[in-house]
Amino acid sequence: MSAPRQSEQLEQLEQRETTARNAPPVLADAWITAPHAVLVADGAGLVAATNEAGRLLLPDARGGTALREAAPEWLAEAHTLLAGATTRQEPHAVRGEIGGRSFEARPSRLDAGHWAWWLAEDTHRCRAEDDLRAERGRTALLADVSRQLLASLNVERCMEVTATMAAEHLCEAAIVIAPGRGNVYPVTYTGPAGAATHTTLHLDLTEVPGLSEAMQGFPPVPSRWIDPATLPDWAVPAHFAGPVCSVVITPLPGHGVPAGVLMLLRSTGRHAFTDAEEVFARVFAARAGAAVSAARLYAEQSAISRTLMRDLLPPELRPVNGVEFAGGYLAAGAGEHVGGDFYDVHAGRTPEDETLAVLGDVCGKGLEAAALTGKIRNTVQALRPMGHDHQQLLTLLNESLLRTEDARFATLALASVSRRGNAVDLRLTSAGHPPPLIARADGSVDEAETRGTLIGALPQITSSTAHVRLKPGEVCLLFSDGIVEAKGGPLGTEMFGEERLSRALSECFGMMAEAVVERVQMLASQWVGHGPHDDMAVVAIAAPRHQHLSAVDGHTRGRYTG
Repeated sequence: MSAPRQSEQLEQLEQRETTARNAPPVLADAWITAPHAVLVADGAGLVAATNEAGRLLLPDARGGTALREAAPEWLAEAHTLLAGATTRQEPHAVRGEIGGRSFEARPSRLDAGHWAWWLAEDTHRCRAEDDLRAERGRTALLADVSRQLLASLNVERCMEVTATMAAEHLCEAAIVIAPGRGNVYPVTYTGPAGAATHTTLHLDLTEVPGLSEAMQGFPPVPSRWIDPATLPDWAVPAHFAGPVCSVVITPLPGHGVPAGVLMLLRSTGRHAFTDAEEVFARVFAARAGAAVSAARLYAEQSAISRTLMRDLLPPELRPVNGVEFAGGYLAAGAGEHVGGDFYDVHAGRTPEDETLAVLGDVCGKGLEAAALTGKIRNTVQALRPMGHDHQQLLTLLNESLLRTEDARFATLALASVSRRGNAVDLRLTSAGHPPPLIARADGSVDEAETRGTLIGALPQITSSTAHVRLKPGEVCLLFSDGIVEAKGGPLGTEMFGEERLSRALSECFGMMAEAVVERVQMLASQWVGHGPHDDMAVVAIAAPRHQHLSAVDGHTRGRYTG
């Protein structure tokens, strides 16, 4: 063995012997060779001894050295408190850093005047705990983002929540850019103050590296590739504190197509985005993009539905040539606006032309039945010039329905209306539909003598037309079978029936057409209560009432002549 090697071993042996001599003899053999650093100090705060691991960790911890000079402040402070305690208290561990590494120091009493501090490194455990806490925080944030975003299907509100929460948890300012048309883009800013601002800007996305690609859904470029000094003015919100030091640009993934772009900005007062933070920003953007895309899809579908629904909803009826028309509709399903019943009024081109009123009932309920009602309504409107011949109109309509793939059939009631002075002439035709009812001046109710074959089921149809004249104040009622077949009453199983409908109509002479419709609908709804029912449609046609006489002064309303 070489002389230097022997000298080094002798020196280490002497140090161990010295430590053993200075240490309390009770535990000297136990901790001198311990793998953890051990530091022994007396009640006055002086170092009594250290083991080999302790000397490597705290080179200045020599015998007789003040603990505050040889050890970190947190350890010296803990020893002072423990040694100066007036009562014998249970020692507890303390934690701190030494040289950028985390240690847990546990004290143990050796004798009345000495304490041994066992220092075990727990850097990896502390980092794991910090990572776990951070991951829990990120998970909670994502859950909160999802909760707030899913609470609304408004695109602007989703963009606002995205920008606000990003600025609160990920950065100092956030910008959400939605897909635009041409070079016009909806933009939402959230600055340090937290308030969101919505605007529309003309943008050149190529001004910012990676922005144009992110808008197309491509993966984001690393933030280190983006020079914050080159950002255009629109990309920095007003009142942003200090120059931008770091930028993250990430796409908002959507359902099939990108939902936009999220930009995150940090000022020089904070550190630049780390790789882990950029990854989390993409996860955050994925949650936000799904919500924004769902809201945009809902808005588009709602707009399409409103456009299509306009052609399916029952029209608002108005008087034609002095003849009152009024209609009412109640769908079978709660919350539904359309179904299998429908009505229309087609006015003639000139006052002398007849007005064609149509009320129909398609087999089935809901949107599928409503789709066929739309076809029938459009076909009848196209066949309006043939309204003088109900049989021909129904025959052509029947042929049209037979050529469709839909196997549903329908019933119709047609009324051609022409005014003759204060009277109204009607031509009424039923095609498998309940015959119209007429409320007379004497309180009686007549049923129009018309019968016919339903349409869309048989190659050939037949029908008969009734000719009816309405005197002033009399009313003709077209109705669907959902009215008379509505089940309710005390037991909830009895149908409303034509008899009750006739009794209700017998009291409607002289009433406005709208009042007649409201009365029939109210009685039918009260009869049904909260029970299920079929679609209900009603159209009232009222002949003009006698003109009233002026009062004596010539200004106030007078009485009706009768």
